Amino acid sequence: MNKFSAYLRDSYKELVEKVTWPTWEQLQQSTMIVLGATLFITALVWVMDFVANGTLKFVYGLFKK
Repeated sequence: MNKFSAYLRDSYKELVEKVTWPTWEQLQQSTMIVLGATLFITALVWVMDFVANGTLKFVYGLFKK
């Protein structure tokens, strides 16, 4: 139990004294970057899916009777 309480004490001390937390502006900027990247990647995957779907429909249509 002594090791566990020492771990909690050390963890708290590190979080309070050693960690550099971002400012509100930095947090907002990082959030916007992540949101923008997520939307971009989502759009890219959607376009790739749309193209692949159209291509496969075309190829399967060639072999349809």
